[in-house]
Amino acid sequence: MNVKSIETKDNKATIVVEIEKELMESGAQKAYLKARKNIMIPGFRKGKAPRKMIESMYGAHVFFEDGLEEIFPEVYEFAVVKQELKAVGRPSLTDMDIAEDGTTTITMTTEVYPEVTLGEYKGVEVEKAEAEVTEAQVEAELNQMAQNVASTETVERAAEMGDTANIDFEGFDNGVAFEGGKGENFDLKLGSGSFVPGFEEQIVGMNAGEEKDIDITFPEDYHAELAGKAVVFHVKVNKISVTNVPAIDDELAKDVSEFETLEELKADIRAKKLESMQKQIDNAFEQSVVDKVSENATVDVPSALVDAELDTQMERFAYQLQMSGYSVEQYAKMMGGDMNTMRQAFKPMAEKQAKANVVLEKITEVENITVSDEEVENEYAELAKSYELELEKVKELVPAAEITASLKTRKTVKLIVDAAVAVAPKAAEEK
Repeated sequence: MNVKSIETKDNKATIVVEIEKELMESGAQKAYLKARKNIMIPGFRKGKAPRKMIESMYGAHVFFEDGLEEIFPEVYEFAVVKQELKAVGRPSLTDMDIAEDGTTTITMTTEVYPEVTLGEYKGVEVEKAEAEVTEAQVEAELNQMAQNVASTETVERAAEMGDTANIDFEGFDNGVAFEGGKGENFDLKLGSGSFVPGFEEQIVGMNAGEEKDIDITFPEDYHAELAGKAVVFHVKVNKISVTNVPAIDDELAKDVSEFETLEELKADIRAKKLESMQKQIDNAFEQSVVDKVSENATVDVPSALVDAELDTQMERFAYQLQMSGYSVEQYAKMMGGDMNTMRQAFKPMAEKQAKANVVLEKITEVENITVSDEEVENEYAELAKSYELELEKVKELVPAAEITASLKTRKTVKLIVDAAVAVAPKAAEEK
């Protein structure tokens, strides 16, 4: 093979490659052997037609394009990898010229990794909050613990604020039932504000078995069909119940934890919340540093990189939805759009992440960040432990190059985060 020319412009490379007759012929022969089983020629059994007979009918070079596909790995290695072109995705064939002597000249185009002009990436200043757990947060956690072990008791008296009323209801607009206005055996916590304003207050005083009509006017900012309308709800109370929440004391601590005293439980809650909050702050700081370093760099990100990142984000989101029992298509429909709408919604985030990936890769190169074989093996061991799989199985599933790239990125992020300067957040402006 011979690379005749390479032209690079606007993150795109055009490569002209000359392929000798013997190599091209080997590819064409492989393509013929794969295709002939499906070819029928009069006078021959299916799959038995000679290559020359097929070529005489369909053209002397009928197998050359598929033949190029057969030898493409060799062509790519010689024309792209050995020329030190960092191609993004698979090159596209734009022209093929076959000379009389059998020499084939092809023209390929491919997007290539862009030139990156790094800005400041060491010592960038980024806001970082201080982890602080308030007494109110600890009390809220204790209250939730008490609610979790609370008992419910049915009472024979009129409903009061704070009670739970089990009700049947149906709403009518000028005597006609409207969509979404009906419910049966619904547990309504009086005073929760979960129903239209004025509804819960009118349940107060009702007894189990009692029915009545409630007049309600929907707020002006309610959805269009009912906004500002005066309607009537027919309500029946099935039962009234109260929730008995235990006192927050040493006995509660014994019931809900391994601790003997409330003070010990409080200390544990405070420590766990502080640890969780610190992780969130550290993660947010890390992301902010990466964002700042990416913003400081100048780079024209190829569309192929953005599309690849967009595919990754869509796949990740699809997996998360699947865990909740939905598909991306269902979610898109629920949100009033389609798959194209979803991709457009994710695109700005993909563009931002694609740029950050390219910038981090450039820093990795500039800082000469490397990964040892031992580090790769340790990562494989961690993955095997995490997913409870055999080590060799993990190695089959995850290429070593992918592990190496991931570890390099982590080291690069650590380098710029460790060098970053944390500053106190600016006080929020009062409105």
